[in-house]
Amino acid sequence: MVGLPQLTSGFDLVERLDLPMHLKVHGPLEPMGGEQLAQLSERISLKGRGGAGFPFHKKLRSVAEAAIKRGVRPVVVVNGSEDEPACRKDTVLINRAPHLILDGALLCAEAMGARTLVIGVTRESTQRSMEAALAERGLSNGRRSALRARVQRNPVRMVTGAAASLIRSIDGGPAIPPGRKVSASRSGVGGAPTLLSNAETFAQLAIAARIGPERYGNTGLYDEPGTVMLTVSGAVARPMVIEVPTGVPLRYVLQLAGAPPVPQGVLTGGYHGKWIDAATVDEAIVSRNSLQQVGGSLGAGAILPISQDTCPLGESLRVAQWLAEESAGQCGPCYLGLPAAA
Repeated sequence: MVGLPQLTSGFDLVERLDLPMHLKVHGPLEPMGGEQLAQLSERISLKGRGGAGFPFHKKLRSVAEAAIKRGVRPVVVVNGSEDEPACRKDTVLINRAPHLILDGALLCAEAMGARTLVIGVTRESTQRSMEAALAERGLSNGRRSALRARVQRNPVRMVTGAAASLIRSIDGGPAIPPGRKVSASRSGVGGAPTLLSNAETFAQLAIAARIGPERYGNTGLYDEPGTVMLTVSGAVARPMVIEVPTGVPLRYVLQLAGAPPVPQGVLTGGYHGKWIDAATVDEAIVSRNSLQQVGGSLGAGAILPISQDTCPLGESLRVAQWLAEESAGQCGPCYLGLPAAA
C-alpha cells in the first residue's frame, strides 16, 4: 500500500476479514437511496474498474429507470471473474475483503429493490471466500429469502469475464457471449434490468458511502479521486497487488516492485492495454487520464515492465497467441483473425 489504506484496510491484521473483523475495521454502513448512490458515484467520478471505465452513476440510473419503466425488479451482479494472467487485484480483494465488495453490492440492491444478487467467480479460492461471506451474513439462495444471493463459478477462460458471458451462465447457458449485443441495463439476468460491475467498483462505492465524497476526494487527484488497485508483474523482483492513490508516479510503483531502472517498455492496462517506452514511464502518473495522454491505458490495473533483454514484439506475440487460444470461436475476426495475426 502507498499512503493510507482504504480497500486494503485491515490487511496487516488478518489474512481474511470475516464479518466481525470487517465491521471492526470499516464500521457499519447506513443504507442509501438510489439517487443518493448515483449522486455519490458521480461526485467521486467512480468508473468501472474492470477495464472499460464506464461511469458507474450512468449505469446505476439506467438500470433503475429501466426497472421502473417495466415494473420489474432489477438484478445485481458482481463480476469477480479475473482470468487474464496479468490481473490478480480482484482475486485479492475477494479472498481478503469479500464483505467490502458485498457492502457495495447490497447497497445497490437495497436502493433499487433488487431481490437477486449473484457474484461471478472463476477460482476455487474466490468461490470459497465469497460463499463464506454470504453465510456469515445469513444470505442464501433460498426461495423464501428476501434477497436471493449466490455465487456463480465459471471456467477459467478469458471470455467468461465478459458481462454477456457471465449473464448467460447465470441463466443456465454456457459461459460464452451470446453472439449479439444486448445492454444488461435493459435486459440482463432472466431478461431483467441488471446492474453488473466489477468487484473493485462495488468495494470503492462502499468506501465512499462510509466516509463521504469530501473525505474520499482528499485522496488522489481532483478529477480522479480515491485509490486504484494495481497488479504489477513481468520483469519485477517483487510481483505484487498494491493499492495506490491516483496521482502517484508510475515510476515509483515500478521501483517498489523492483522493476529494472530503465525498462525497455511497460505494458499498461493488461493484455488489452498499450505499451509505453522507458522515457514515457517517467512522465506517467497512475490515473486513467494521465496514462491515456501518454499513450498508455489504466484498463484493469495491470502493469507489466519488460527488461532490455526481452523482445517487445515477442511479448506481443505471446499475448496474441494466448488471446487466440481463448477465443469463443464464434466470430471470424476472433476465431480466424487472432491466430492469423499471431
